[in-house]
Amino acid sequence: MSISGSTILLVGGTSGIGLASARRLRDAGNRVIIAGRQPRRLAELAASDGLEGERVDTTDPASILRLRDSVAARAPQLDTLVTMSGIMEPERVLDPGSLDVAERTVATNVLGPLRLVHAFLPLLVQQPAATIITVSSGLAYVPLAATPTYSASKAAVHSYTEALREQLHGTSVRVLELVPPLTRTGLNGAGTDNDRAMPLEEFVDEWLGLLAAHPDARQILVERVKRQRFAVQDGTYDELLAQQAGRVPVE
Repeated sequence: MSISGSTILLVGGTSGIGLASARRLRDAGNRVIIAGRQPRRLAELAASDGLEGERVDTTDPASILRLRDSVAARAPQLDTLVTMSGIMEPERVLDPGSLDVAERTVATNVLGPLRLVHAFLPLLVQQPAATIITVSSGLAYVPLAATPTYSASKAAVHSYTEALREQLHGTSVRVLELVPPLTRTGLNGAGTDNDRAMPLEEFVDEWLGLLAAHPDARQILVERVKRQRFAVQDGTYDELLAQQAGRVPVE
């Protein structure tokens, strides 16, 4: 993916990593369209940041198709899809409401990206060069006990991305996986105050810098996520799993 001169649809671009990345990509010389669920928030960002906005609910297949049709009409040169939207909620499997949390998480974090890819791929494959960026997590590689379905959903995104890349081999569409570590956002309600979380702007600096330096990369791995990404290879998986569960202190 070129770091400038692209037309990008970033789904999940109204807050956190998505919004910070959208602003940077826009400032780098790209046309960026953000999509999210809240019309008021989209209007605020259009007024304050000049970001083009589209409403979408990624748990609703019909909403995704409406988004596709609207973007195809206003930006037929679309060459990049970023599936950034997701939810992260704690769940205790013995609690009566935990299954509701799990099902919402799968609908948003797994079915949402899959539906977006299926909707937009026919448009992207017509471009001379196009990119799909999925967003997994360090928790795809070492799960967090407090968020089992979130962790599983991100493992599913990783696996899907690998297979999708192979299926699209030989087409004009490249597939890239962005793997964030714990980052200071409001995703889980605690990350903004967590001293062990990576500052948001620092993360965006590093991931976009890596993208610029390695435009043909398969994964974008900032330094802070490599401990999780390579835990099995490094023989530290059990220790890190226990640390993330709070059973042993973090060194």
